[in-house]
Amino acid sequence: MPRGDPGLRCCVSKRLFAGLELPESCRESLAALDPGVKGVRWLPAGQMHLTLSFFGSVEPAEEERLRQALAEVQVAAFFLPIKGVGVFGGAHPTVVWAGVGQGHPHLFALHKRIQDAVLRAGLEPDLQPFHPHITIGRAKGVSREALLPFLRRYAEAEPGLWKVTGFALFSSVPGPEGATYSIETRREF
Repeated sequence: MPRGDPGLRCCVSKRLFAGLELPESCRESLAALDPGVKGVRWLPAGQMHLTLSFFGSVEPAEEERLRQALAEVQVAAFFLPIKGVGVFGGAHPTVVWAGVGQGHPHLFALHKRIQDAVLRAGLEPDLQPFHPHITIGRAKGVSREALLPFLRRYAEAEPGLWKVTGFALFSSVPGPEGATYSIETRREF
């Protein structure tokens, strides 16, 4: 059977990550910031999220253990601002992002509890430093100088604030226009 056959979905690994869903109003505000710079692909509003932890390719049995461990993750609900923009990649950026100010202590506690859940599930935790941000664009062949007007204009912008009441387990399917993200399950606090 071909790999895309629905009958095989139960037996095929998935690229998974935990993240925060943004309310539609925040996603629309971020989508409206598109600077229209050649070489910058703005993400569709429906794909914008804040990644908490990337798990990589996860086999079905591991996914079940991960889901069970994530179901136990708990923090108090909290408000998170969207504040400012920036880029990753130095002189030739690859990612355009929106920040969350200094974050919130509960955001960092949530990240830690997710890492603990990953360990309980028997998976490798994401050991990358946690720099909370929302990827809003991908750049290719663009200089930082070309993005400076955009970066200056929105350096202190606050395009949204939302109440975080849970997180989601997302799957990621790479494609020629970038990855497509789907929600596998939600965990409310």
